[in-house]
Amino acid sequence: MTDKPILIIGGGLAGLFCALKLAPRAVTVLAAAPIGMGASSAWAQAGIAAAVGQGDTIDKHVEDTLIAGDGIVDEKVARMMAGEAADRIHDLLEFGVPFDRDLEGKLQVSREAAHSESRIVRVSGDRAGRAIMQALVQTVEKTPSIRVLEGYVVEDLTVENDVVTGVVARDAAGAGDPIVIEGSNVVMATGGVGHLYQVTTNPTEARGGGIGMAARAGALLADMEFVQFHPTAIDVGKDPAPLATEALRGHGAHLLNGNGERFMLPLHEDAELAPRDVVARGIFAEVQAGRGAYLDCRTAIHDFENEFPTVWNYCRDAGIDPSKELIPVVPAAHYFMGGIWTDMDGRSSLPGFWACGECTSTGAHGANRLASNSLLEAVVFSARIADALKAEASFDAPSNWQEGSVETDEHLTEAEHPNMAALRETMSANMGVLRNKEGMKEALVRLLELESDSHSLRFSNVVTTAKLMCIAALNREESRGGHARTDFPTENESWKRRTLLKLEQAQAIITEFYKD
Repeated sequence: MTDKPILIIGGGLAGLFCALKLAPRAVTVLAAAPIGMGASSAWAQAGIAAAVGQGDTIDKHVEDTLIAGDGIVDEKVARMMAGEAADRIHDLLEFGVPFDRDLEGKLQVSREAAHSESRIVRVSGDRAGRAIMQALVQTVEKTPSIRVLEGYVVEDLTVENDVVTGVVARDAAGAGDPIVIEGSNVVMATGGVGHLYQVTTNPTEARGGGIGMAARAGALLADMEFVQFHPTAIDVGKDPAPLATEALRGHGAHLLNGNGERFMLPLHEDAELAPRDVVARGIFAEVQAGRGAYLDCRTAIHDFENEFPTVWNYCRDAGIDPSKELIPVVPAAHYFMGGIWTDMDGRSSLPGFWACGECTSTGAHGANRLASNSLLEAVVFSARIADALKAEASFDAPSNWQEGSVETDEHLTEAEHPNMAALRETMSANMGVLRNKEGMKEALVRLLELESDSHSLRFSNVVTTAKLMCIAALNREESRGGHARTDFPTENESWKRRTLLKLEQAQAIITEFYKD
């Protein structure tokens, strides 16, 4: 028996679901904001992919995942994930998630791009993420084994003899003194990297800090070059950009350019329902050509306000009536296929350290995530971590920590850091929908400059993630999925594999690129 509980970093879907599945084991959740707030999962509109509809099968779900992932999905992982989807939907129902049902009481499913069947389990059309998070937060608040420390910003992992033993955090929303919190195991659930870009659908907290933190501790990372850009962020100048869910296109909405042409028809046999990377590049080309891109829902959606209330409100707030007017859209950084490498139970390469959710790279998504597999991955791997930890040890006592026991650099949050704007500008200009060697080398030079002028542990985490993304993208000399290079526009069979990278390898790669 140990007096050190499991520490979970992050109060989003992955972290809270893991905590609930660990009950009645003692867990401490460290959340920078009130749990459920600042989580990308809460912004998810469509829902969770699961083969629960009539005529659908696990095999079909796996096949669609493999195709979308463009050759580098780990099929064993994808099959496990699809196979456990129904059980995780059942868990969410038990936690109180009000998934939509038909008149017979069966789960109602909708279709999204690159899915061969209708398999998206949803809530009120486009409110799945918000409803799921509300249900989990309410359940966590009623679960005595879960201790939540809100306003605790984790900025480092403590490692002894290559084993992760706890974290360094600041309370008071990150403004307090650094404290060490010890844990028997640490679970990272800190989300993705969208806010490293100027145009993103992600909340401001999604800066990749947890991934950089893990990298600095020595964790193995994977697939850091693969960023998914959602094709249809609503282009109204907001940060983050509001999202026009893919389900609109699943219901028959079309994409038009400024000339009124359906530009996706000649680009892919599935047109608007092609994989996200294909649609994103199609929209990007129209925007770059000055024609603009627009989503036409005028005839496809009959009761917009009630069928898709979230998108309806986004549009009306921007002065757009989507039942009568076109919605201007632009690609936006949306999901990260890369992150902390884990095995099928969520173990990282570091003993005592686990990870789940968007901060991971499990092999389930490959080069391009299939729509609505993200929330599914989060709950499947969170549950598997819980099962593995419960099998290994017992945890039933509160945590202890020592205050003021760590010396760190001056306190600066990522958002306040004077170099954050420059980092976002650099990533958008050179690591976006389309990339090339010269642009990425320029970005790497700038990122190294920003890294040398960090003066903040938290900003160092963020710039470390951006740097490793750039290095991985430079190294992969082909185009595949979410990684599209104008100087290597086709796929290369020799790169039909995942990318593994450690921070200690980065300097050698940097030296190779700049030796001339």
